[in-house]
Amino acid sequence: MRSAVSHQPGAAARAPRAPVASAVEVRRSTRRRKSVSAYREGGRTIVLIPARMSEAEERRWVGVMLDKLAAQESKRVLGDTELTERAERLSAQYFDGRARPASVRWVTNQNTRWGSCTPAEGSIRLSHRLQGMPEYVVAEAVSVQGKLANDRLWSSRSPL
Repeated sequence: MRSAVSHQPGAAARAPRAPVASAVEVRRSTRRRKSVSAYREGGRTIVLIPARMSEAEERRWVGVMLDKLAAQESKRVLGDTELTERAERLSAQYFDGRARPASVRWVTNQNTRWGSCTPAEGSIRLSHRLQGMPEYVVAEAVSVQGKLANDRLWSSRSPL
């Protein structure tokens, strides 16, 4: 997997640097004028910088780009098991546990929908395009399943 970040020189907030487990290779380019970018390739980190950059600027930008890559990689995608656990937690938090999905999983075959659910099975399927979205997206899917479960509960009761 190749993760990459790019940055235009300027003010950049400095976050604590994660330990570097890979070798860093700096590639200078005469065609590159202002931008600095970095990506992981195999066990190495490649940092692309303008050829005119001084050694001090190079050291600073290597640090900045390593920090950016570490931040980017820390935003990992949830697996299906973690997604189900999150849905159960959200159900307990927002719906008093009424929404009990049997499964919540990412799918790649939904290109025109964000997700779907089958209340009879208690399954929720979310489009892989939602990976990395905020938690409320999963909460919305759980709420739909919870509402459908609640509607079934009320429709099964006999009128007074």
